[in-house]
Amino acid sequence: MRCPYCGGLDTQVKDSRPSDDSSAIRRRRTCSDCGGRFTTFERVQLRELIVVKRSGRKVPFDRDKLQRSVETALRKRPVEPERIERLVSGITRRLESTGEAEVTSEAIGEAVMEGLKGLDDVAYVRFASVYKNFREARDFEELLGHLAAGAAQAAADESPPADPPPPIDLAPPARRPRSRAS
Repeated sequence: MRCPYCGGLDTQVKDSRPSDDSSAIRRRRTCSDCGGRFTTFERVQLRELIVVKRSGRKVPFDRDKLQRSVETALRKRPVEPERIERLVSGITRRLESTGEAEVTSEAIGEAVMEGLKGLDDVAYVRFASVYKNFREARDFEELLGHLAAGAAQAAADESPPADPPPPIDLAPPARRPRSRAS
């Protein structure tokens, strides 16, 4: 592994451990030439993916670009980094496991939108506005209308059935005998 500081090729692994979600191996390395320390991640790659852009141009799939896009949509949102990593890893695994060597940029965008919708509504709208190339406020209104309708439907589907009201007791109250003062 080349040192990012001096470019030296003689680096040593000092520590290895699985990442938090066990989707990668985290390695701490030290450069023998300059003494610099850095971290690398090793991930399983099922196959080389080629992304077919809208223009027809083909480029290699870049997991880091996917990660940056998701992080940009989630900027300043209260979402833990572990959840972002799980989302990106899940999308990558799903794309690699399709069996296809080429994947369209639209398929990637739809997968990101689906993941963000379940993670954070604001990030979903941010990503959708760029991905779908919104030009007018009406585009936002339509998306928010679909989002609100979906949330209302989900709430209706998840709400437990209402408990039946307690039975009404129609019997007259029992009378207590009066005590007589002597």
